[in-house]
Amino acid sequence: MGIKFDEKTKTWTAYYSKRHPITRVPKNYKRIGLKSKAEAMKVEKELVIQMSNYFHQKIVPSWPDLVAAYFKRVDEQNEIMKSTIYNREKVLRHHTLPLWENKRVDQITTQDIHKILSDRLGSNAEAHKKFFVKCIKGVLQYAVEEGIILRNPTPLIKFKVNDKIKSVLNEEQILLLLRRSQELDWHWYPHYAVALYTGMRNGELYALTWDKVSLDKRQILVNCSWSSKDGYKSTKSGDDRIVEIPKPLLPLLKDLKLQSGGNDFVLPRMSKWDKGDQARELRFFLKSLGLPEIRFHDLRASWATLLLSKGVAPSKVMAMGGWKDMDTMMIYMRKAGIDIRGATSVLDGLQTHGIESGKLISFK
Repeated sequence: MGIKFDEKTKTWTAYYSKRHPITRVPKNYKRIGLKSKAEAMKVEKELVIQMSNYFHQKIVPSWPDLVAAYFKRVDEQNEIMKSTIYNREKVLRHHTLPLWENKRVDQITTQDIHKILSDRLGSNAEAHKKFFVKCIKGVLQYAVEEGIILRNPTPLIKFKVNDKIKSVLNEEQILLLLRRSQELDWHWYPHYAVALYTGMRNGELYALTWDKVSLDKRQILVNCSWSSKDGYKSTKSGDDRIVEIPKPLLPLLKDLKLQSGGNDFVLPRMSKWDKGDQARELRFFLKSLGLPEIRFHDLRASWATLLLSKGVAPSKVMAMGGWKDMDTMMIYMRKAGIDIRGATSVLDGLQTHGIESGKLISFK
């Protein structure tokens, strides 16, 4: 860093040198042919700023580059499933790139994140906002771990996620769905029946093979799932579980076994199932029956709610359904009404014997 006068050319030179803080490789800037000392001093300051900006760009990536690096790392290390990576990256790019495309990571502030939450996600559900904050926090925490920034600017926000109970089918509606789909020989009948009798997820049904089914013991081992992004993988919780086969389901499973012709998979393969159209097909059929147009995943919720309403212990439903979170189970318990069952028994002693019912008196 400095200035120097050249006696031969009668001009000034400004120069500045600095090593890369990580690689220690030197970088030099120099301007020659300056006419005065004052000009050389001015240029010297400009070189310092130019060098600072150069290293800033080399050391601190832009937001899009950081996002790409983060998801590349988690994909290589198999930290999260590919379907989860896809969803997180999609959300981040949709909401942040329009505003942060040219931002360096260390320029992102807590206020910037709040601005996106208010301007771009203001009308979104609290659950979606919570998911967005979780995604952005993960990327910025990666920047902290890599030494790019000193602290994670993601704000600490408590979202009031609405645990409104999703639509489910009651016992009468379940029976109507199964009876009509069987009578009409609807090609989705086996899928609906196994889903409603076992509570298995769509991906678990898709991956279910005969070697996991014991008709004699009336048990199904659930230890595999499938998704279009990840292919075959472990279950959502990562744990194996055993599901009891209800007696009404046994005849169907035996028929499917006879018709399998050596096929490993329990449920018939269909092109629309391969494409992920099971929810659309279910809504279409439910609409034709005048039933609530629930999602395919809600067949599982219908199963859980029905078991709970029949008095099955929540612990058993959690074990067979593969839930680890009691908060999730409480949603189904409220839907089944078992969290309030017996609450009014304390009022049983408030009898009204001997008290005559009120009568309407007309006034003339």
